Amino acid sequence: MASQGLTYDGCNFFRQRLVLSTLSGKRVKIRNIRSKDDNPGLRDFEASFIRLLDKVTNGTRIEINQTGTVLFYQPGLLYGGVVEHECNTQRSVGYYLEALLMLAPFMKNPLKAVLKGVTNDPTDPSVDQLKYTSIPVMKRFGIDGEGLELKVVKRGMAPGGGGEVLFTCPVRKTLRPIQLSEPGKIKRIRGIAYSVRVSPQMANRIVDSARSILNKFIPDIYIYTDHMKGDKSGKSPGFGLTLVAETLNGTFLSAEQVSTPQGQGDPVLPEDLGRNCAKLLLEEIYRGGCIDSANQSLALVYMTLGQQDVSKVLLGHLSPYTIEFLRHMRDFFQMMFKIETQKPAEDERKGGDKVLMTCVGAGYTNISKSIK
Repeated sequence: MASQGLTYDGCNFFRQRLVLSTLSGKRVKIRNIRSKDDNPGLRDFEASFIRLLDKVTNGTRIEINQTGTVLFYQPGLLYGGVVEHECNTQRSVGYYLEALLMLAPFMKNPLKAVLKGVTNDPTDPSVDQLKYTSIPVMKRFGIDGEGLELKVVKRGMAPGGGGEVLFTCPVRKTLRPIQLSEPGKIKRIRGIAYSVRVSPQMANRIVDSARSILNKFIPDIYIYTDHMKGDKSGKSPGFGLTLVAETLNGTFLSAEQVSTPQGQGDPVLPEDLGRNCAKLLLEEIYRGGCIDSANQSLALVYMTLGQQDVSKVLLGHLSPYTIEFLRHMRDFFQMMFKIETQKPAEDERKGGDKVLMTCVGAGYTNISKSIK
């Protein structure tokens, strides 16, 4: 794999590049990281992300220049095992978890990661959302069993954090190809309304306002309330809601909203938050597809690294993040997807335009995994 490395400019899509570099074994150089900024170079949360990658790999070489504007990354072997990481509170644990979800099945040892920091914030997907939507996606590819778990041990809201998350994942020699072209009809909606260091009544108010919208569409709605107390409640007050719609074919579509972090901007009412989240969920259902927009790139990376067999998946509107991800896939794996747009017929209530993504897996086998 001693192929020539790739060079990129700027700090955008930083995680994508390092994750794909680690999976493909190709080294990466990223230049001009915020070089024109008043405060140039890598941010603390990016440095924290690099440290996490260093912990789950063995023999990774990382060089950063003095100003932090140039990063050289030569990936080692994905080692896994037991890892504990204090995530920087500028970003939520979801920022770090998204990358681990992509890497975990390909490690030498099953991963057991304890991540500490902010579990729910307005920018990144929350741990709850990843638990309800990413884990089912992983199961579709044959990554399952009792070793697969994502659990919120303590909740920590932004900006203080203080949350704790446990993620365990088994390793797989190969991933199974998938054929998902029928999302199916929505059969039920589940959700979790959480509150920490505020009145538990907040969660109930969120639930009532979300139901006021969703009850018009479907009777089977159950939203749990989760109020963590004492040392499990992190350092900052806050509340939020994660909603998940499940279809008959086992597709999970999600939406979430989190209260404004303490001391940043205008406070938000639980009623507004519940209603906005319900509307976001309806928007996500309209967008549709067999995998929700938060997990598009996760599914595509598993398809790329699957067996040398055809995988197909119907996605809703591709997010800008996913489009950039496809470009990076081409750089690192020379992987091209066949993309066909599908317009729903006039009379059918099938929501927005869909995209059928097809590829032949690269036949990536986990070299460090011995055959049992």
